[in-house]
Amino acid sequence: MYQFFVDPSQIHEKEKRVLIEGPDVNHIKNVLRMRVGEEIAVSNGIDGREYRCGILELNEDSVVCELRFVKEDGVELPSRIYLFQGLPKADKMELIIQKAVELGVHQVIPVATKRAVVKLDDKKAASKVQRWQGIAEAAAKQSKRGIIPQVASVMSFKEAVKQAADMQVRLIPYELAEGMDQTRELIEAVAPGQDIAVFIGPEGGFEESEIQLALEQGIRPVTLGKRILRTETAGLTVLSWLMYRLED
Repeated sequence: MYQFFVDPSQIHEKEKRVLIEGPDVNHIKNVLRMRVGEEIAVSNGIDGREYRCGILELNEDSVVCELRFVKEDGVELPSRIYLFQGLPKADKMELIIQKAVELGVHQVIPVATKRAVVKLDDKKAASKVQRWQGIAEAAAKQSKRGIIPQVASVMSFKEAVKQAADMQVRLIPYELAEGMDQTRELIEAVAPGQDIAVFIGPEGGFEESEIQLALEQGIRPVTLGKRILRTETAGLTVLSWLMYRLED
């Protein structure tokens, strides 16, 4: 079943109507070639609810749907995971965002670390974030998420540490961290309802001063095993562990 996101104002529960507008209209009519009566899933991208609808009208600039029922128990994880991702080279960020959304991340925060090769000025950063947000939305549709995870504005490592200060679980993979026993203990201690911060460095890793700042602020170092993982692999590894731990 195909899923689409709409603004909350386009969902009219009392009238049992849902209105779809914008690029999705062309996609429904001319790409998917859907017909009146076919069923689709609609979400507002905010509360995780799934609105199951049947197509009533295929108009030139809108699709009118009948709201059949609301599915309250969505597909979201019971904890919000924030991925603080050091800016990687080339288009790796696109892959990271796509897969992180599939694995249940709540928000992706691009971080300009000291060893990051990529340097973005404000204009380039804004353009990149806009593109990354589109990738997050497409991944949310494909994986039938109940929300659209947000991609935040690029921030410094110091700002990222400050933003994560009130989160209950804060992890940073580090090659000098203790063995896997401690990593297992930290993952197994994660409980539903907690906010979780995961810090991932760029290709060159974090500088020692960044690690020191993280440790001073109570962020827990973890090892990902005996092999060195690429930046696009490291975050997805931690997210996979957390999904396995938290998934109902």
